[in-house]
Amino acid sequence: DMDVVESNPFIMYVASATGGMYRTTDNGITWAAVFEREAVHSIGDVAIYQPDPNIIWVGTGERANRQSVSWGDGIYKSIDGAKTWTNVGLKTSMHIGRIVTHPSNPAIVYVAAQGSVWGAGGDRGLYRTIDGGKTWQRTLHVDDDTGVTDVVMDSLDPTVLYAASYQRRRSAFGFNGGGPGSALWKSTDAGATWTKLTGTGLPEGEYGRIGISVYRKDPRVVMVSIEQGSRYNASTAYLERKAGLYRSGDAGKTWRFMSNWNPRPMYASQPTIDPQDDRRVYMLNAYSFSDNGGESFTAPNTTTHGDDRFVWINPKDSRHVIKLDDGGIGISFDRGVKFLYVQNLPVSQYYRVAVDNERPYNIYGGLQDNGCWKGPSASWTTSGILNEHWSRLCGGDGFFAVPDPANARVVFSSSQFLGLGRNDTRTWQNQDIRPGDPQGAIGDRRNWNTWGKDVPPQVLGNEWHYANWDAPVVLSPFDAATVYAGGKHLFRSRDRGTTWEDLGDMTTGVDRSKLPLMGRLPDENVLSVDDGVPFYPGLVSIAPSPLAKGLLYVGSDDGRLRMSHDDGKTWTDLQDRLPGLPKSSWFGGIEASRHNAGTVYIAIDNHRSNDLNNYIYKSADGGKTFTAMAGDMPAGRVVRTIREDVKNPNLLFAGTEIGLFFSLNGGTNWIELKNNLPTLPHNDLVIHPRDNDLVLATHGRGVWILDKINALQELTPQVIASPAHLFTVAPAYQIRQTNLKAHTGDMWFRGENPVNGALVDYWLSAAGAAPVITVHSSTGQLINTLRATSTKGVNRVAWNLRESDLPLRGAFGEDDGPRTGGGMPGPLVAPGVYVIRMVAGGRTLEQKVDVREDPRIDVTPAERKLWTDAQAQSAALARMFAAVNDRIQKLPNTAADAAELKRQSRELVSRISGLYGSISRWTGAPTKDQMTRLAYYQTMAKQLAAKSGGD
Repeated sequence: DMDVVESNPFIMYVASATGGMYRTTDNGITWAAVFEREAVHSIGDVAIYQPDPNIIWVGTGERANRQSVSWGDGIYKSIDGAKTWTNVGLKTSMHIGRIVTHPSNPAIVYVAAQGSVWGAGGDRGLYRTIDGGKTWQRTLHVDDDTGVTDVVMDSLDPTVLYAASYQRRRSAFGFNGGGPGSALWKSTDAGATWTKLTGTGLPEGEYGRIGISVYRKDPRVVMVSIEQGSRYNASTAYLERKAGLYRSGDAGKTWRFMSNWNPRPMYASQPTIDPQDDRRVYMLNAYSFSDNGGESFTAPNTTTHGDDRFVWINPKDSRHVIKLDDGGIGISFDRGVKFLYVQNLPVSQYYRVAVDNERPYNIYGGLQDNGCWKGPSASWTTSGILNEHWSRLCGGDGFFAVPDPANARVVFSSSQFLGLGRNDTRTWQNQDIRPGDPQGAIGDRRNWNTWGKDVPPQVLGNEWHYANWDAPVVLSPFDAATVYAGGKHLFRSRDRGTTWEDLGDMTTGVDRSKLPLMGRLPDENVLSVDDGVPFYPGLVSIAPSPLAKGLLYVGSDDGRLRMSHDDGKTWTDLQDRLPGLPKSSWFGGIEASRHNAGTVYIAIDNHRSNDLNNYIYKSADGGKTFTAMAGDMPAGRVVRTIREDVKNPNLLFAGTEIGLFFSLNGGTNWIELKNNLPTLPHNDLVIHPRDNDLVLATHGRGVWILDKINALQELTPQVIASPAHLFTVAPAYQIRQTNLKAHTGDMWFRGENPVNGALVDYWLSAAGAAPVITVHSSTGQLINTLRATSTKGVNRVAWNLRESDLPLRGAFGEDDGPRTGGGMPGPLVAPGVYVIRMVAGGRTLEQKVDVREDPRIDVTPAERKLWTDAQAQSAALARMFAAVNDRIQKLPNTAADAAELKRQSRELVSRISGLYGSISRWTGAPTKDQMTRLAYYQTMAKQLAAKSGGD
């Protein structure tokens, strides 16, 4: 969603489904996060009080009804232009459809609260506040299954409002997208009472989702989109639509059917009338517009993403159109035909993440509506990690992307419902290797048993084997050619997907046509019943043991957890051994221990049953018994995934819908890991086995990396009890970073590179005086002094693998590394082992660090020594002459030749700086000219020193 400051349309607030909110003040060139530290991350609507744009309202909880939808905790308000936020109520509304502010009274606000999509009750209906959010009154309530999805105010009379109630329910097995509670309403007394609008041209029968738009210049003109359909898939099968767009010219008294154009109404049914031209009407989910009042629509060929969520038209200039879609923000100045496409907003929704062992290692993952991608964890350039550094592996909704550990050129990537392919990342070919389809997929993918009497039988081949939305794909830890893939059945390939073995049905086999939603079994009139869930049940997790060959765990979305000791020949059911776990739970996260073959961890995400409890279990006896271990994790976080550390079996990580947690004692206690991490959903995570980085797949703000988790791995009770501790320092590479981009402008997303140097972590039991941290050679020579912090807990400081900074400023370029002090960065040290020494609390602690050469540098030891010596000489000259120059610049101007001496000294400073930078930028033997200049500058420095009265 978005809102724009109408008096200055360069100021926009853009809210994402699960990534908080951003603001731009320059028409989308740059963005700043303005809602990222609150209790939730999901936003349904944002509304600016236009007379005073410092007042902003945010309704949390995604208003779409997808199977991946997230939730919120009510309404937030800012009175200082989004600097600070206050939750002002409706905390159990879960999903907010729309917020409308009074045009002249900032205290009056209306909220369309949809209520939980997964269950009944809560704050659900149309709410009004007349005191700025201090209190709320529900003025429209249909029933506990029905909320309000839209509310619109008459542009000339704020006492007149229209609202759309919406009855819907989603579960793990399907969706009921309508019912008698869905209706169109009108109030003429500022929302105090409501009248249902029926007949007089509106369709009969049950409605699904309704969207409303009122013409700004003449509010008698009202348009609504109404969802109706049949045969379960009305939301996606456009040819089976009923209803559609209706138009009133008398403020809702009578209506005229305009067209059945209403693409995927469950998702984004919303007409928008141009504020200056009521014949121009825009529609979503497929971006389109009409110039005849909605009778026909044009869907223009645009270069933007095809899944559109919101459109805004400048009320003062109809040429200025902004649309939000699943790929970015389109800004148009020709009424929405051609777009400036903004793609620098980091709100990607990752489902899964994997890494390879290249250097720098690559990250692989799948994104909602944006396919699977491969990209570097570091770019080795000063420009950072750019969008152009990423390569697409597949389209659709991306999920698993798994590199072959024996050959990183090969990657297995999957889209929705196990659309599995094998990629060659050299030629970028992708071979379809989906299992379970020996005779060709049938045209229709739905697996409901009741189709209606007039539906002909399927005749082409066998039905697809069912697969979940994000069906799992896993490689064997013992054989890179062995691939496991999960649909309703478990499949195994021993030749990288060329052929498959069917290991049998892994689900309970439940028939979902016998499962009611809102007390109703599916029939031909249930709306959108399979939208997002055309298949059920199916596997959602596969976990082979990395220690015991043949030990395999699988979990389904209908409550079955199974274990095999013989690679799938025989199975043992485990789900009844997890105490306190509800039936039919979603076994989304299984972690087979990498330290003990008899240990397994299970994470259960049960929110699809309207259960927001935290579920984590552990078995340490080969699955015989399980112990609940969510422990003191704050309630309502909903655990998505769990991972055991690669080095410390007591260190566990849990990714939840709201936050990231770690445990230092095997799950007895949990601590939220924040620092600079926003409030986000964490669908997956992995620890890089070589680089020891924690890589997070967030379903809202892309991939995040915590570099070098040595401190967490070593944070034992003994360390915590000590006043100070210096953790192991990982080997560090002297990466030569340079800038390969030029004249780019400012409309770029730049992912942050890791620190180019050694990370030094240390523990302080209490805040106080900062410790003294120094770097020494193996012989004890002082190399550098680091700037230390003194926060209680774990602290981090970086060493740039250089000697201390030179006290000169000059021609040293931006490409030559970070500085630890004033002036130019010192020379890179020679590769080798160095000592990090920390003095804190009367104790002296030491760790060694192995400094390694950039793996791309190819020089002989002799050439490397010549370069090191030349750096050392030019650095020594810089240090010496810095003192001379200071002395010269302080000479009184009355002294003989003082002005000329100062000029010569400043010039020599610039010359020395330029020579030092020139030598430093090329790793290898210096040129003859460089060494000649060095000798000359040394001579000149001595002469100027003598003239100034020094040595």
